[in-house]
Amino acid sequence: MRAPSMTLLSRIISPLTAPRRADGDPLVWCWVITLAFLVVVLHRLGTPSKIMFDEVHYLPAARRLIALSSRLNPEHPLLGKEFIALGMLVAGDGPFGWRLPNALLGTLGLFAAMRALWWASLSRPATLLFGFLFATNFIWFVLSRIAMLDMAMASMMALAFWQAALAWRRGSRLHLALCGMFLGLSLGGKWNGAPILALPGLLFAWDRWWALAGRRRAFLIARDAGPIPGVSLLEAAVWLGMVPLIAYFATFAPAFFYKVQPLTLQGLIPWQGYMLKLQDSVVKPHLYQSRWWQWVFNIRPIWFFYSPWDGAQRGVLCLGNPFTMLAGLPALLLCLWAGVRKGDRLRGAVVVLYVASLIFWAINGKPVQFYYHYALASVFLMAALALVLAQWWEQRRRWPGALVVVLSGMLFIGFYPILSAGALPGKLSYRDYTWLDSWR
Repeated sequence: MRAPSMTLLSRIISPLTAPRRADGDPLVWCWVITLAFLVVVLHRLGTPSKIMFDEVHYLPAARRLIALSSRLNPEHPLLGKEFIALGMLVAGDGPFGWRLPNALLGTLGLFAAMRALWWASLSRPATLLFGFLFATNFIWFVLSRIAMLDMAMASMMALAFWQAALAWRRGSRLHLALCGMFLGLSLGGKWNGAPILALPGLLFAWDRWWALAGRRRAFLIARDAGPIPGVSLLEAAVWLGMVPLIAYFATFAPAFFYKVQPLTLQGLIPWQGYMLKLQDSVVKPHLYQSRWWQWVFNIRPIWFFYSPWDGAQRGVLCLGNPFTMLAGLPALLLCLWAGVRKGDRLRGAVVVLYVASLIFWAINGKPVQFYYHYALASVFLMAALALVLAQWWEQRRRWPGALVVVLSGMLFIGFYPILSAGALPGKLSYRDYTWLDSWR
């Protein structure tokens, strides 16, 4: 007879132990993780009731969109501000209404990212470990609770990769087109993910080239080969090239109806250059500015809020999970090794996507950058960590995965008050969470 404790343990880990096959889809557990995340995100969403950090820019811009009065915050695309405006219309022009859209987008992005990894790997352990580590990596949670633009960009990117994984797995034209649409919407949220946009198209071309060995003269027009039979490279260029552009420009539709300086079709393309010029003009130093290499090592986070408000001392620290953000770095190296030496496409792709997410910030000359710009790269970092732990799990070396889950969860619980504007004991409570001087 099995001991009751062992029976309970087997039930807890059973979602991770199914064999790797398409019919082992952990969809129900993906929903469990997603709904748990949503509940925690919505808790105290309207606290603080005061405007936080860059909400000072995006809330007035959203109000201008509702009134269709005139341009405001013109250096960024409109989709993120459109979502905030929708939240104001549906839930009221107050703290909860401001932040509700990103809470829902962050939850949707978490689910989409898990589904993307499932269809890319067909690994239950990788999918569920990724979902938990992603949900508790701090930065995604914090950005899901503030009315900024980054979650519109990142959640649409997660949806794009979900559809890309489905397109490759099922050979589906529809999912390829949806991937292109969500890529364009991601760009319409914010330009941060721009270096990633071309990667699905390049992967399609790469796979088609090798699938046509011996008859590459038909490279552009052949349809009877992978990765998606029935779709030529020229057609794929429409879905992954033209559709993203159409979706991106469609997000500017409200600007054509401004009462003052409405956008015109002739001015749509020149306006993109003006946006770039405005973004490059931000050079005034900021107390919490940082560089990409500081994000990698979790050295320099940013305070979104720290003040006595709503009856207590409260704070919101945009920081990465102190354990998993560092544990993901050796996992990236292991994925790089597997990709280069063993030809593991998925692990190699995760490394490429991580680098692509950072390279925009590493090579551009914009002096004012912040830790939350690491949000997209952190998704691929957690994917790398989950893939490594899942491989060990499937090899019956399960203690590393269990240890990482426990530590990540404990740190999330411990830091929860300073991530979610909880009531703190006093003015100096930040000292309990700022383990490094550079975190202050």
